[in-house]
Amino acid sequence: MPRFDDRLVSEHYARDVNAAAILASILDALRASGRDPDRPTWEDLSPMDQFHVGGRPATLKLAALADIQRGQHVLDVGGGIGGPARALAATIGCRVTVLDLTETFTQVGEALTARTGLAELVTFRVGDALDIPLDDASVDVAWTQHSTMNIARKEWLYAELHRVVRPGGRLAMHEVVAGEGEPTLHFPVPWAADPGISFLRTGDDLRATIAAAGFAEVVWADLTGPSIEGIGEQLAGAASAQPPVLALSLLQGERLDASRRVLLRNLEEGRARVVQGVFGRV
Repeated sequence: MPRFDDRLVSEHYARDVNAAAILASILDALRASGRDPDRPTWEDLSPMDQFHVGGRPATLKLAALADIQRGQHVLDVGGGIGGPARALAATIGCRVTVLDLTETFTQVGEALTARTGLAELVTFRVGDALDIPLDDASVDVAWTQHSTMNIARKEWLYAELHRVVRPGGRLAMHEVVAGEGEPTLHFPVPWAADPGISFLRTGDDLRATIAAAGFAEVVWADLTGPSIEGIGEQLAGAASAQPPVLALSLLQGERLDASRRVLLRNLEEGRARVVQGVFGRV
């Protein structure tokens, strides 16, 4: 299977900006928008910490589909600065471990989580999804939200997720997949500036891979249509009004809108699709 240097993925997302600089920009933006930078709520942060198509509503929808319960342990693979993790902890009362390759993001995530008062429920670990630093059958739900597009070895990934999820637990996923026939993508897209760190499979291929790892499908939904509409509205709003103080651009910089336009083109041309799924651990 193709392999790449994990540092390329971290560098793509962190943009050579250190944790202190990212945190300072977020706290300044909170202050400028009239929010308390020392005690923000998870909702205050959601305009800039939900780095996936559909934003906060998509996170809450997936949580409902997965039937996550209070007190359960969720592993958020590739959870970045912890937006979805804080949303799950605050609205459900579950414990969430965020695993991410990018140490800069875990440092920012820890600082923001402490300020929201959710540090007892949300913890961060630097690590590789292909070598998860957790015990067998130690989590109730494995959660991936726009985080597997950079992983080539998907058989290994889902086998590792199967290892850490308890029998009867679940896999909840919300991802971008390749269009049928696996047409070539246009670049840049939000997860990759070029093909070197982008590894998409079709929805059917991904479902088969997940099943082969030992998960049984419970829910599968294609969200491409609503995703096209939502991205189009975001881009139109950004072009016609003053950009919001709190936005994803705090993490991704000026390149964000350009990469979202390219993602929209890929979705409209059938080169990529957006899906959500829930699978039970056999």
